[in-house]
Amino acid sequence: MPVRIFLIVMTLVAVVSDYMLHPFYPIFFAARFGVTDPRITGIYFSAVCATVMIAFPIWAMVSRRMAELHILVYTQLLAGILAAACAFITSYPLFWLVSLAVIIFKGSYLLVYPYILRITPTEKHVGVISILSVIIHLGSVLGAIFGGMVIDWLQPQYIYLGMAAGDFFQAGLSGYLLHKGKATAPHTASAPHSWYDLLPGGTVLKLSIITLLFYYADFLIRPFFVRYWESVAASESRILSGAIYAIPAAVAVAALYANKTRKPCQSPWHGIVPALLLALCGLLLQAYPAAWSIIAGRCLYGWAFFQCAVRFDALLFHISDPASYAVEYSKIHFFQNLGVLAASFSAGVLAEYLPLNMPFAVAFAGYAGVALLYYMLARPRIQTLRPY
Repeated sequence: MPVRIFLIVMTLVAVVSDYMLHPFYPIFFAARFGVTDPRITGIYFSAVCATVMIAFPIWAMVSRRMAELHILVYTQLLAGILAAACAFITSYPLFWLVSLAVIIFKGSYLLVYPYILRITPTEKHVGVISILSVIIHLGSVLGAIFGGMVIDWLQPQYIYLGMAAGDFFQAGLSGYLLHKGKATAPHTASAPHSWYDLLPGGTVLKLSIITLLFYYADFLIRPFFVRYWESVAASESRILSGAIYAIPAAVAVAALYANKTRKPCQSPWHGIVPALLLALCGLLLQAYPAAWSIIAGRCLYGWAFFQCAVRFDALLFHISDPASYAVEYSKIHFFQNLGVLAASFSAGVLAEYLPLNMPFAVAFAGYAGVALLYYMLARPRIQTLRPY
């Protein structure tokens, strides 16, 4: 079996274990530490995002000197041990310290993404990125389901034991691949000479700014979507609300199938502008307070977001040296998470002072900015090759 298949399975397990607690942080903090202030939960979630943003570039630099699978064996083992400890910690300050240490070590699994693409022929990058994007959607849904099962059947803190099991699986699978001789040596010929090389420049900086705004606009509409849908549809069914919320994930699976059945495009930037325009239509439909309009908008938006996200990542790897995939991806990943953090704070402010459909209007402006920036900054470099 190709090593790429093992790594894709590892990615699925990593995402599932990572998302088990995401929807249930308020329940966990209330049950374990008696903390019910939603602002504290928001601060903790922001701290988790910031920790990943800082830790991943460090692991990317380490990967220039040490093979990714070697790194994963040690980091995921340590993450699993610390995650298991979190299930039994009763001190709130100590939990903060240990749980963020878990995130530092767990964050190294992001190296798998650029590693898979480094061992994949360039002409197959769009297809592999599409599969990984669907894996992330699927993993987040499965993680939420498994986390909910643990809370219903056991206690919230035992979610950390499930997370630890996922970390141990990744460490074990990495060790197995090393034992079978399937690891590749790190690229050192063009290794960065200083930490200043982590600073983005040129086209990578342009793409980083574009995707910062892209992910800001996307995550802005997520936190209060269920409240918005239930107010419009006059429905109290959480199952229905979850199904409407998950429409983009289902559409992503359909988009993956469509991409695989049609003639592959050799240019990762092809189709970005049309997809952005389709996303704008989807946001307008969702902003209109009618159930049919929201559902139609979710479908259009889910298709457009998937196509854009896949092609932005493919474009990054297209313009990067394979020896620098992890480092270059860490740069753009930092900016993307910065957009997510900004969206988390903005969504709360918008929901508190303005109607619940206002995030869609702000996201519309954000996507219009993405289209404009892409056309002005990134497209001129490649417009002689492709029309979009």
